[in-house]
Amino acid sequence: MVMVASDRLSAFDVIMPKQIPYKGQMLNQIAFMMMKETEDIVPNWLLASPDPNVSIGKLCTPFKVEMVIRGYLSGHAWREYRDGKRLICGVAMPDGMRENDKFPKPIITPSTKADDGLHDEDISREDIIAQGIVSKEDYKVLEDYTRKLFERGTEIAAKRDLILVDTKYEFGKTKEGKIVLIDEIHTPDSSRYFYVDGYQDRQDKGEDQKQLSKEFVRQWLIENGFQGLKGQKIPEMTDKKISEISDRYIELYENITGKKFIKANTSNILDRIEKNVVAYLESLK
Repeated sequence: MVMVASDRLSAFDVIMPKQIPYKGQMLNQIAFMMMKETEDIVPNWLLASPDPNVSIGKLCTPFKVEMVIRGYLSGHAWREYRDGKRLICGVAMPDGMRENDKFPKPIITPSTKADDGLHDEDISREDIIAQGIVSKEDYKVLEDYTRKLFERGTEIAAKRDLILVDTKYEFGKTKEGKIVLIDEIHTPDSSRYFYVDGYQDRQDKGEDQKQLSKEFVRQWLIENGFQGLKGQKIPEMTDKKISEISDRYIELYENITGKKFIKANTSNILDRIEKNVVAYLESLK
């Protein structure tokens, strides 16, 4: 399977009308690096990345769940908690927590993998198994892999003076029936990071955490009256806003990887991708 990471940006399950320069390259390269850094503990679909925007791997049948794991009370979990809920995806959350507090231990809060552009929905482990979405035996593997990946991701983040707050993993089965990790991992689109420096001080003062994730895009959309709800209009992204978002993604890339981002030549990107992909596929013959 040849997967091309485009520069499209989505939020609240809606694709924004304008693309973000170099976003696809950044996400693809982060995901490739993270796959290589975790392949010793969890098998994955990846074979090669012959182009900055391309990954090639084994064709898999995806499980129709996203394995979301949370180490801290942030984002969607916090919004549910703030509204008085103490149970998310069948998992209890302790009383007395504040936004961005650390959970006693990470919790897995799966969501259904929606088709046809529908919103993903929270679902419990019990319902996943009862509805036959994933078998009990396979789900045990997904849980085990999710916890191992989150532990490794936490270790990688700590080396960059970051906290891996929450993330999601997707899995599939190869034609041989082997469960493997698929899709992007530990990217700012699939994960939330905080800076270690100042985390506890901000919590003690009740201040917002400085974070590395796509959340800054979501917050901008919310401030401009958009959360993907019916009847809401996507606010205009000016060229200045597009440039700001692109620069922010580069900042995320460099902090998460510890490497300087090198912009690929995009003057004739389709020809570049085709040339690199064909050359790789020819090398397999």
